[in-house]
This record gives sequence, C-alpha cells and structure tokens, in this order.
Amino acid sequence: MKQYHYHINLFYSQEDEGYIADIPDLKYCSAFGETPEAAVREVERAKTAWIEAAQAAGKPIPEPKYRPIIYQVS
Repeated sequence: MKQYHYHINLFYSQEDEGYIADIPDLKYCSAFGETPEAAVREVERAKTAWIEAAQAAGKPIPEPKYRPIIYQVS
C-alpha cells in the first residue's frame, strides 16, 4: 500500500476533556485521545481505515495538500 503522509491537527477539547486529532485532507477523519500521543495514535489508525475503505469502494485517495498558513512562505 502506498504511504501517505498527511498533516495532522491536534487540539485540546475542554468539552470532551481530551485531545482531538484530525486530518484535514481526509474528510471526517478524526480521533480522540486522553493524551496528545493517544489522539495521534488513534488518528493514524483512523487514517489507515479511511484509506482502506476508500480503496475498497473504488474511491480516489487524495494527495496530501493541506499546509497550515503558519508554514506557508510568501
């Protein structure tokens, strides 16, 4: 399987009392963890499941494109 390296957003949710990790390039791909490390581990699992489901359904896998504005150079 091709390796995809996507940007992961990570933030603390007071409402959920834990960390949320998401992958902007993969619609609805996110995960929860009690620690930042747990959230990233879980979103990596979610990414694998997302890609496998898309492949099984014959849907395209988006190339990684998302880059936060902080990393963009003018």
